[in-house]
Amino acid sequence: MNIAVAGTGYVGLVAGVCFAEKGHKVTCVDVDVNKVELMKAGISPIYETDLEELMRKNYEAGTIEYTTNYIKAYEYADAIFIGVGTPERTDGSADLSYIATVARQIAETVRQDCLIVVKSTVPIGTNDKVEQFIKDFLVHDVKVEIASNPEFLAQGTAVHDTLHASRIIIGTESEWAKECLLRIYQNFNLPIVSVSRRSAEMIKYASNDFLALKISYMNDIANLCELVDADIEDVAKGMSFDDRIGGMFLKAGIGYGGSCFPKDTKALKYLAQKYGYQLKTVEAAVDVNKEQKTRLFYKACDRMITFKGLKAAILGLTFKPGTDDLREAPSLDNIPLLLEAGAAIYAYDPVGTENFRTRYPEGKNDNGTITYVHTPKEALESANICFIFTEWNQIKSITPKEYSLWMQTPLVYDGRNIYKVSDMNQAGVEYHSIGRRNKNIH
Repeated sequence: MNIAVAGTGYVGLVAGVCFAEKGHKVTCVDVDVNKVELMKAGISPIYETDLEELMRKNYEAGTIEYTTNYIKAYEYADAIFIGVGTPERTDGSADLSYIATVARQIAETVRQDCLIVVKSTVPIGTNDKVEQFIKDFLVHDVKVEIASNPEFLAQGTAVHDTLHASRIIIGTESEWAKECLLRIYQNFNLPIVSVSRRSAEMIKYASNDFLALKISYMNDIANLCELVDADIEDVAKGMSFDDRIGGMFLKAGIGYGGSCFPKDTKALKYLAQKYGYQLKTVEAAVDVNKEQKTRLFYKACDRMITFKGLKAAILGLTFKPGTDDLREAPSLDNIPLLLEAGAAIYAYDPVGTENFRTRYPEGKNDNGTITYVHTPKEALESANICFIFTEWNQIKSITPKEYSLWMQTPLVYDGRNIYKVSDMNQAGVEYHSIGRRNKNIH
């Protein structure tokens, strides 16, 4: 089929490349000329495993192209997927202005019957509004219908998550729209769940918010474990054998981040409030996550007299490994606190440094300074304290002994529970993690 994709971020670009990989003719549309030229050269605007390889392969095969000319892309498309951003407003609601812009362009452009598929995460009922909006501005006498097809990819594994999804959700209001989506996904050979549009929209939010709930619950239990001298990893292991609970998302740490969980929990909370309903569990997850992100910093404050003039090593800037995305990353909560306290920060991340540098330029910031380094060793040499925010392999490969050898004071606050407590203790490292028994203290 001839498919157009509006937007070339995580959602749009990955979807477009995967559609091309499965045999469709795809045109990806973006407003940024420089971005389009990079993509034509096989360079991805986002850091994502396997994406550039598939971009080059399908561009050379002629199954995918990139353009700023939305008219040419949309006018004779069989299906148009909308994958633009729906950023969070200050009140927690979703900003649908990019969706509206694309919808208006589609309405004024399409010249044949076309299925419009909203892949972006949108509040429940948005697809109904988009369909009416397009029909209000429709120029040519053609049939258009809106379908919902939410994505469930994780950054860092987005290509794999799309090609090997646990399920594909399609939300439609007619057999015509349903059959069209079934044809699009025929070669994926994956389970397809067909529901109404509003149910599809809700499935996306309900799924993400449930995972966020699991993470916040485990972090809450981890904090209690520290007080009662239990070990969260033992607790999680015992829980994981229960099929009713499962073993995924039971790892304690310094909170969730990224483009999905923070935004989607706040958006569903906002939506419920509009209807006069309080989602108490979701609100609790949001509150726990907010406090969890800086838990280690305040632990360190209890340990230290001052951060002023001390070298603080930061290992990991992105919210998770495998991506250069900083959205809602714990580093963004902790580094400003350290700078305000006068620390001399030496930060390492294998791919996120340039993005972080745009927010915090190298040199003096507030009362402290920040220096970006190329290796973990540079960050750790002569450091007085270390914070681990991202579990990159390059960081996990540092041995406990190396912290003792490189740091002036081997004092490590690990927000990802990378190391065994016993190994760090044996190496002479004062080690603080999340929810685990610390022999340095007890």
